Order: sequence, then structure tokens, then C-alpha cells
Amino acid sequence: MKALDLIKFGERELKQKKIVSSRLDSELLLSKVLKKKREEILINLEQEICQNNLSIYKELITRRSQNEPIAYILREKEFWSKSFFVNPDTLIPRPETEIMVEKLVKIFKEKKISILDIGTGSGCILISLLSELKDSKGIGIDISKKALVVAKKNSKKHKIFDNIKFLNKSLNNKFYQKFDLIVSNPPYIKSNEIKNLQEDIKKYEPKIALDGGNDGLDLIKKVIYKTTYILKIKGMLALEIGNEQFRSVSKLLTKNNFKIEYSIKDYKDNIRCVISTYLGK
Repeated sequence: MKALDLIKFGERELKQKKIVSSRLDSELLLSKVLKKKREEILINLEQEICQNNLSIYKELITRRSQNEPIAYILREKEFWSKSFFVNPDTLIPRPETEIMVEKLVKIFKEKKISILDIGTGSGCILISLLSELKDSKGIGIDISKKALVVAKKNSKKHKIFDNIKFLNKSLNNKFYQKFDLIVSNPPYIKSNEIKNLQEDIKKYEPKIALDGGNDGLDLIKKVIYKTTYILKIKGMLALEIGNEQFRSVSKLLTKNNFKIEYSIKDYKDNIRCVISTYLGK
């Protein structure tokens, strides 16, 4: 069977299951099987595919047709122009989070700072920041040991070892230093809304990284409160938040002596990130 026929077969199968990106996913899965760049395949669509690769490809198409995220099948996701290793132990990095990284890089460019990443997951936020802020140091914490395995793998992949640490630690643990910048993309989805998420998210991504409690703010409240003890005065807290949470989160920040500096919108014009300065007790 030729590459073009196989891509068309995959596209048909995925379309039947209402996978929106059916053609692209079909091409990406074939590039994984053949261990070639997608572009290489697209300029050689007449190449014959051997029986063994045909079988592997069909297995991957079946997985994708069951809504398994393409990033988990490929074991990678691009973020900040880098390829990050991902698996079902971590959330898949998303474009909205890149907007937060972009703003923080602009704020702290040419500065030497200490960063704490709360709920680091794949490590994509911290690794991306430290790849730009060369003289800075960072610690990523997560309560999931499995997520930390992924984060460490990514720090090795991107050759960021000397100025980064990953710790299996919760916010309830003691911290023996204060930070210039604390970043967090905490769980912020209301518990009763998880059932309404897209199939690929609710079936495959780790629930612990999605569930923000009854009002979606359980972890956000905790991060804001705990941050007042481990953030330097005039230090910054950058939080990714859910749609329509800005007003509630603003109140929580103001109540805890934070001054909101930036509210950043996503590509759909929703405020998805708040950056604030801690004014002290």
C-alpha cells in the first residue's frame, strides 16, 4: 500500500469518529511509524509501506479513533518551539500557557531571578522560562512522582540541568527560601464540569491536574495563600486561570495583598492568566 492510500484510509477512519483534525493526525501518525518528518512523507506519497508498518499504523489510528490525544500517542508536544516528552501522567501543554511564558520572559529578560513552579507537570513552563532567562534558577514541585519523571526527562532533553531542580513536594511542606517569581497552572475546572469536557481530555488526561473542586478555585486559593509566605516582597505570582474566573481570582489576590499588574487574554479573548506583585503583609 502506498503512503497516500494509507493517509486517506486513516483520514476516513478518524472522520467517521468525528475527529476534527483527521487528515493532519493521519499524516502525523504515519510519520511516527516511519520515523520520518511529516514533510518528507508528503513529498514522497508514492512510497510503498511494508506490511509490518501497515499493522502498526492501523493500531495507532484505532487508538486515535477512541479519542486518545495525538500528543500521548506521539509521546510529544511542541511548546515554546521545543518538543516536550508527554505521557498520561501529565497534562498536555497548551498554547494558552505559552502566552504566560511569553509575558514573563519579557518582564524578567536580563534579570537573574529564582523561580518556583507549583504543579510543574511536564516541566514545560519552568524549562521554557529557564531556556530564556539563562542566569536564573528554578524549582519545580509536584505531588505526582510520575509527573516528575517526565519533567526530569524533559530537562535532560533540553540540556537544562545546572539551574533546575524537581521535587516531590506539596504546598503543605516547608520551604527554606523565598522566590522572585512563582508560576502555577493549577487545576481550575469545577468538579461537576469535568464530565462536560471533550472526550480526549476527560478520558485520558490526569484528573488530579484538572479538578479544582466545587468552585474550581480550591487549588488557586491555596496557591495564593501559601505564596504569601514564600514569595519575596515585590515578587511576582503568575497564575493560569479558567474562563470567567478573573473576577473571583482578582478578589482573592487583592485580599491577600497582591497588586494585579497584567491580565492576559487567550486567542479567544478570555482572560487566562493573571500576573500580580506581592506587597507584603
